[in-house]
Amino acid sequence: TVGNIYSEFRQYLKGKRCIPFTDGVVYILDEKEENQFIPDVSILCDKTKIGKNGKIYGAPDLVVEVLSRSTARRDKMEKFQAYEKAGVKEYWLVLPLEKSVEVYHGHDGTFELDCVYTQVDAEDLADMDEKDRANIHTVIPVSLYDDLRVRVEDVFDDIDVED
Repeated sequence: TVGNIYSEFRQYLKGKRCIPFTDGVVYILDEKEENQFIPDVSILCDKTKIGKNGKIYGAPDLVVEVLSRSTARRDKMEKFQAYEKAGVKEYWLVLPLEKSVEVYHGHDGTFELDCVYTQVDAEDLADMDEKDRANIHTVIPVSLYDDLRVRVEDVFDDIDVED
């Protein structure tokens, strides 16, 4: 899932001012260096935040965290609050078991849920009425660029999640 998302961002951002990163890049969110996080995927548009040591000092523009049983609590609470306070513009919580992505947008130091984007298989779609089908969102518009869209099915492409 991480690789799929990173690949979508990397392909779109090639040659643009923003750059995507995958797991392994350390963000230091405050001057005291207390809030250090390594997101699963991130996008940074201000390259001056990159230190000579490879660490990034300041908030990324977009953060993606892929939840697992062991990380869900921290991603939904501690990281959510730290990224919110630091001014991250967009925060994705990816839920592999549900094949859904919660997208939050930052406004004045708080995150607001924009939408929940979901992959629904053809059989489930056939069982839904028109109203329920209309409430399913399957393409994620990335707020950093007007024409950057990520299809939920591409996020979970070739991913077999065991219950």
